[in-house]
Amino acid sequence: MSERTATVSRDTKETQITVTLNLDGEGRLSGESGVPFLDHMLDQVARHGMVDIDMKVVGDLHIDDHHTVEDLGITLGQAFDQAIGDKRGIYRYGHAYVPLDEALSRVVIDFSGRAGLAMNVEFTRATIGRFDTQLFWEFFQGFVNHARVTLHIDNLKGFNAHHQAETIFKAFGRALRMAAAPDPRMTGRMPSTKGSL
Repeated sequence: MSERTATVSRDTKETQITVTLNLDGEGRLSGESGVPFLDHMLDQVARHGMVDIDMKVVGDLHIDDHHTVEDLGITLGQAFDQAIGDKRGIYRYGHAYVPLDEALSRVVIDFSGRAGLAMNVEFTRATIGRFDTQLFWEFFQGFVNHARVTLHIDNLKGFNAHHQAETIFKAFGRALRMAAAPDPRMTGRMPSTKGSL
């Protein structure tokens, strides 16, 4: 496969974001969003997805975190869509179960070319530190709409909200890694009977 990288910028009155993504990276996150807990979660995605993410983010955090979190999901989704290319020769589907102490989450992804999010998560707290847990849905909705993937997220167990979130993002990284990986038996072929995704 050729180099699977992309750089995407989003410039609005609310945020200015540039993301550079390497799908075949070493699991490194660089840059800060200005939202520390989101950075902690994206570090999990990079490490467990074995992707490199470099981000430069300026957001209207004086209002709240909403626009920054949503727009970072959008920009990261666009970067994945560009870096994955036409999807020939990839596994396409990925899934992962990840535990952390009492918490357990499952994430399943399909690089289907169709945006769809099913997120079954009831966080036990409305905030983690100062992070509003409702914003996780905004992040993932932005991601799936622009990565053009189908994504199912289920938190199966957990009473510690930090653990719930961390298992979700670790499983998300693992599922991405599996789905985007080159499939040696599918080399040069589209993983769909339709002939395109």
